[in-house]
Amino acid sequence: MMKQVTTALMAAIVTIAAVSEANAWTRNRTTTTWRGTSSLSASGSCANNSCSRSVTRTGPYGNTATRSGSVACDPASQSCTGSRTTTGPYGGTINRSGQVTW
Repeated sequence: MMKQVTTALMAAIVTIAAVSEANAWTRNRTTTTWRGTSSLSASGSCANNSCSRSVTRTGPYGNTATRSGSVACDPASQSCTGSRTTTGPYGGTINRSGQVTW
């Protein structure tokens, strides 16, 4: 009986630790084709009703594009506001923003 309780307690602790770490993440990928190697590096996090992420892509010829964005929600006003900025490999930038209400 003690072993079952200890196992259940350890499983609960691991689950709680995993949930507390789930609000931040990173991803790194590399792909190789006949043209060369491309990579992707991304990270993001969520806290206090807002989330953000950032992505960098590098092509096989060294060109880099970045995208970063965030969204914040206010349950009291029943709305979320977000924005995103994308910068292409030649320096051009696109900014987007918007708001959603429910």
